[in-house]
Amino acid sequence: MTTSRIVLITGGNRGIGYAIAERMLADGHRVAVTARSGEGPEGSLTVRADMGDSASIDAAFTQIEAEYGPVEVVVANAGITKDTLLLRMTEEEFTSVIDTNLTGTFRVVKRAAKGLLKGRFGRVILLSSVVGLYGSPGQINYSSSKAALVGFARSLTRELGSRNITANVIAPGFIETDMTAALPEAQQEKYLSSIPAARFGQVSEIAGVASFLAGDDAAYISGAVIPVDGGLGMGH
Repeated sequence: MTTSRIVLITGGNRGIGYAIAERMLADGHRVAVTARSGEGPEGSLTVRADMGDSASIDAAFTQIEAEYGPVEVVVANAGITKDTLLLRMTEEEFTSVIDTNLTGTFRVVKRAAKGLLKGRFGRVILLSSVVGLYGSPGQINYSSSKAALVGFARSLTRELGSRNITANVIAPGFIETDMTAALPEAQQEKYLSSIPAARFGQVSEIAGVASFLAGDDAAYISGAVIPVDGGLGMGH
C-alpha cells in the first residue's frame, strides 16, 4: 500500500501527462495538473500555468497549496517540439524549446523544493526521451533539452538526497499518442522496424513507471534513468 501523496503533473491535460494523472488518482493520491488549455482527468485539480513564466508557475503552486497542501511529488512532463534540421533551425526555435523543456522544469522544481525540504520528503520525476541520449535528426533543440534533464536529476540527487528526496528520469521511446499518430505511415513503419519489442508503447506503460517512482518501493532509487522504449535505446 503506497502512502497517499499530493502530486503535481505538468502538462497533464493530454497524452502521457494525462495517463500519469489517471494512474496517480487510481493509486489514491491527490492530483493536480498544470495545463495551458484543456483539463486533467476527472478527480484532479487543473491549474493554469505556462512553463515559460515563473509567476504563473508560482500562482499555480499557491492555488494547489491552498486546496491540497504542499506538493510532495513533482512530475515534470510539459514539453514542446520544434523539429527542423540544424542548418534551418533558428535561434528562437532552439531557445524556446530549451526554455520550456529545461528551464521550465527548473522553474517548477525550484518552486516545489522549499515544500519538499520542509516536509523532508520528495519525489521528483522528470520526463525525458530516448532521443535525449540516442539522438534524432531534426531534434537538436529537443534532444538537448531532454539530455540535460539527466544532469539536472543527478545534481538534484546530490543536493537533496539526504533529505529523503529522490530525483529520477523516465526516458520514453515511441509512445502511441495524438502527436505520434499524426506522423506519416512510412515514418511510423521505419520507427517500428528499429524497436526490438516490435510495437509502440502505451501511455499506461509510462504511467506505471511514474507510479512506481512516486511510491514507497522506490525510496532508495535516485539519479536513475529508466528507459521505457521497448529496447530502442538500450540505455544509451
